[in-house]
Amino acid sequence: MDLINNDNQHSGKKSFRIGAICFLAVALCVLTACSISYKFNGASIDYTKTKTIQIADFPNRSSYVWGPMASMFNNQLKDVFASHTHLTQVKRNGDLKIDGEITQYSQRNKAVTNEGYSAQAELSMTVNVRFTNNVNHSEDFERSFTATSTFETTQSLTSVQEELVTEMVEDLADQIFNATVANW
Repeated sequence: MDLINNDNQHSGKKSFRIGAICFLAVALCVLTACSISYKFNGASIDYTKTKTIQIADFPNRSSYVWGPMASMFNNQLKDVFASHTHLTQVKRNGDLKIDGEITQYSQRNKAVTNEGYSAQAELSMTVNVRFTNNVNHSEDFERSFTATSTFETTQSLTSVQEELVTEMVEDLADQIFNATVANW
């Protein structure tokens, strides 16, 4: 009887090994047949064709102006491309070209209390962007991008303006990056 149980146990282990080997072989075939490509920076750029980017400074053409806003936006836009791509930034003749202007910066009441007073205000910033892809002109565009930030009216604009503009500038730079080189 012990001899029969040993044979059944040995046979069961053999079947398990064969099953495991078959599973691993199939899994290996599937993994080598399928390749997954993901770029953590979000950019989908063919660096064999596209090597440079030209980012012009965006002037502030808004009727309402806050002094540091244009330089904050210009620096953030250039920083996003520098940190998320391997493109070399150039002053002229870039494979990719981004230029435009800040067209709007405004504040409006967003929420009102029961007494009719403003409870929240919203800052809004809009930039017009012209994108030229000198490698593939079918990707060229001109369009506007807008970002907003809300704050409680119990706070003064001057006390929250830098923080809110920083948020909007980061949002706008990300929107422009995604529209130009991320190809989502």
